[in-house]
Amino acid sequence: MKLVEAISKRVQNLLDEKGVKQYYLFKNGGIPRSTISNVVNCRKKKVSMDTVYQICTTLGISLEQFFSDPVFAEIDD
Repeated sequence: MKLVEAISKRVQNLLDEKGVKQYYLFKNGGIPRSTISNVVNCRKKKVSMDTVYQICTTLGISLEQFFSDPVFAEIDD
């Protein structure tokens, strides 16, 4: 799995855990809808740390909590 795929999977898992939709990140975090959709649907080759930080802040978790998920142990690129 590539890093961008792991980020995509982690964001989707967090949205599911929190019981919110992508719209929540747009409405409460000011993240453009297209950016959120591209991240979740893995349509970007790279995801900026600014975007990851905005997602984490909006969902009320730290970057450490975000990247400590086991999904990142599956990266093989």
